[in-house]
Amino acid sequence: MTDSPGGFSPPDLNLGERVCAIHQPNFFPRLSTLTKLFLADHWVVLDDVQFTRRDYQHRARVAPLDYPPRPRWLSLAVHLPDGRATRISDAAVVDPVKCRRRVAMMLRERYRASPHWSGLSEVIDTVLAAMQTTDRLSVIAEASTLGLLRMLGWPGTVTRSSDTDCRTDRSQRLVDLALATQATTYLCGRGGMTYLEPAGFQAAGVDVLPLRLPTSEPWDSGYRLSAAHALMSHGPHAVVDLMTGVGRTLA
Repeated sequence: MTDSPGGFSPPDLNLGERVCAIHQPNFFPRLSTLTKLFLADHWVVLDDVQFTRRDYQHRARVAPLDYPPRPRWLSLAVHLPDGRATRISDAAVVDPVKCRRRVAMMLRERYRASPHWSGLSEVIDTVLAAMQTTDRLSVIAEASTLGLLRMLGWPGTVTRSSDTDCRTDRSQRLVDLALATQATTYLCGRGGMTYLEPAGFQAAGVDVLPLRLPTSEPWDSGYRLSAAHALMSHGPHAVVDLMTGVGRTLA
């Protein structure tokens, strides 16, 4: 059986009438990223921005259950048809057979001893199936994120920025994407807060809510390790409680 909160609906935390989060597709995302998405009603997948090799779109840090300080990168080899200017939506996974084998082997090696393994195993199977049907990195990364969110019982909805008309300025783009979801509140991570222009959101009638996470574990390592580590260490129910606790501090 899956150790999933199946059917769980996050409590009303009064973060806003409709909360959206905007984030690039990440491969087995970090706990910090997953928390932001979990606390939102709507995730806008920011897939039409430039791919960054040193970011988390095609890779994740995974560590042994009993020794988190020793993580390794789990990376997908990618081809960038337009070089450094390639958008995430155009990046393609190469050598899919080798990549599938590496994903399955490394995650199984790190986490199959966990009593919560069955839930993650189902997510991995979904990601491996996606890798058999497409080479689009954005689709594969999105599948890994949605798999973890569904493991937590997240009932939210998803759209993609590539399907939405919006302005090109970084901050204005966020405003337009938030409005496209009919959001009243934009939940913003610490990266977005560095360039966001609050006046644009105020003019659009959208509140900006900064995501602030605790500094204790598992949040400290949650900025580095894939959320899979916390899920396998603590279990989905405990992670839901941790995330909900963060939401209550924001409300």
